[in-house]
Amino acid sequence: MAGRYDRNPFDEDEDVNPFADGGARGKSTGPNYGGGAFYMPNPGSVPPASNSRLSPLPPEPADFYNDRSATVDIPLDSEKDLKRREKELQAKEAELNKREKELKRREEAATRAGIVIEEKNWPPFFPLIHHDIASEIPVHLQRLQYFAFASLLGLTACLFWNIIAVTAAWIKGEGVKIWFLAIIYFISGVPGAYVLWYRPLYRAMRTESALNYGWFFLFYLLHLGFVIYSAVAPPIIFHGKSLTGILPAVDLISEHVLVGIFYFIGFGFFTIESLLSVWVMQQVYMYFRGSGKFAEMKREAARGAMRAAM
Repeated sequence: MAGRYDRNPFDEDEDVNPFADGGARGKSTGPNYGGGAFYMPNPGSVPPASNSRLSPLPPEPADFYNDRSATVDIPLDSEKDLKRREKELQAKEAELNKREKELKRREEAATRAGIVIEEKNWPPFFPLIHHDIASEIPVHLQRLQYFAFASLLGLTACLFWNIIAVTAAWIKGEGVKIWFLAIIYFISGVPGAYVLWYRPLYRAMRTESALNYGWFFLFYLLHLGFVIYSAVAPPIIFHGKSLTGILPAVDLISEHVLVGIFYFIGFGFFTIESLLSVWVMQQVYMYFRGSGKFAEMKREAARGAMRAAM
């Protein structure tokens, strides 16, 4: 069994005790309690720094953690590369200026020749045609041009509803032939109306061209005859029930009430379109006669006939 006053293992060694001096090391100067030696250091004696096993670290410099004076080597382009790039940028800039001048020259030449670059902007969600009445049509003609445009949209609505009504009649047993004819009316009538009479009227009001007015009158008369015929829809030229006129509506109302109602609605659409077309034709003709374009067109027609004869 270990002794009661055995040595404490956590005590520091004698050779590392900072309070031990060379003359009193191992000697007991205090009272002895229970046979153990208790050492009291001499207050007047200061242990030398050389007796400590751990030496102090040297002090860090002031800018040890924030050394901004250190230089970082960053590779830079040489002066030759910078000059080469500068020359390339100057060459590209000169090429862009040259192209810009060429484009401007072509636009001016096209303007002098009367060529107008038409950008497609209508309808806004899927541009198909160029249409800008507020910017290109004179103020005193804008109202009439808007009504002509309403006539084009009205024809589109009439032919689209005609497809719906004829489809209902086909389902009820009227045959597939009338449905194919209704499709043909739509895919040929709407683009044809725009190309044949609406665009000539638009250009005529924009440029005051008598020739464009002549094209408009010629094909708008055909349009007027078609919508009036469709409102009646006699079984003479077209297959009678391929158009939603009054005659097929009366014929179908007794057999299929719903189909007859569809045909009566189509008859109403064609009637409104016919009245609007008659009004537009009258107003355009009155302006054409009053502005002197009628006499100009007659003179141009006479000159054309003379050149043909010669």
